[in-house]
Amino acid sequence: MKKKFRDDSGMYLLEGVKPLKDALQMGISVETVFACEDKIEMAEELFASECHQMIGLSRELFSELSDTETSQGIISVVHKVSYSPSEFAERIGQGSNVIVLDRLQDPGNVGTIIRTAEAAGYGGIVVMKGSSDIYSPKVVRAAAGSLFRMPVVTGWDVSQLQEFVDNQGMKITVTCLENATNCYDADLREYIALVIGNEGQGVCADIMDIADVRVTIPMAGAIESLNAAVAAAILMYQPYRR
Repeated sequence: MKKKFRDDSGMYLLEGVKPLKDALQMGISVETVFACEDKIEMAEELFASECHQMIGLSRELFSELSDTETSQGIISVVHKVSYSPSEFAERIGQGSNVIVLDRLQDPGNVGTIIRTAEAAGYGGIVVMKGSSDIYSPKVVRAAAGSLFRMPVVTGWDVSQLQEFVDNQGMKITVTCLENATNCYDADLREYIALVIGNEGQGVCADIMDIADVRVTIPMAGAIESLNAAVAAAILMYQPYRR
């Protein structure tokens, strides 16, 4: 399923048995389950009552649909979950931190950051315009179920981000090399909107201009930057050091 169809239909593909179980546990609506011919009986037993329709496919047809090399023989079509800014604020609660993805392009980075954000106790994810589609198969796999459990809003511009953080009393926190505080000395415990910038260009100038806190991660040797997902993990886990 291409991005255009994901956007138009409000649905996306989910591959595997456990991801589908996780989605159902979180109340995600399942439209269709496709099962490879040797998995139809298992799929009917587990999911027939949970989806609108179930379709068996030959191995050849299923392999055309599958996006993994070692498929479990189950692919489902599930509905996206969307939040208005007020619904998003209600879900994350007062005092929670959010991670902001500013034009990140690598699906592996995006999915890994979403997964790490849940593990680090963050309240939600803000995906800015120009970022990789969080419902692409690679992001969904890398997020490993966190995409169902974490509230996510997508397609925001800088003005929407500014309004949200103002209403929540949050501080926009960015990573940069100049005029920045060592992340080990910064207080990142609560009310933080932590912005992770584009892999090649960093945080955009418009967000830099409204940032409340600038932090840097100390690096030894000749290293000038870290992988976006690694940098995000280091910063999201800083509160546990205190």
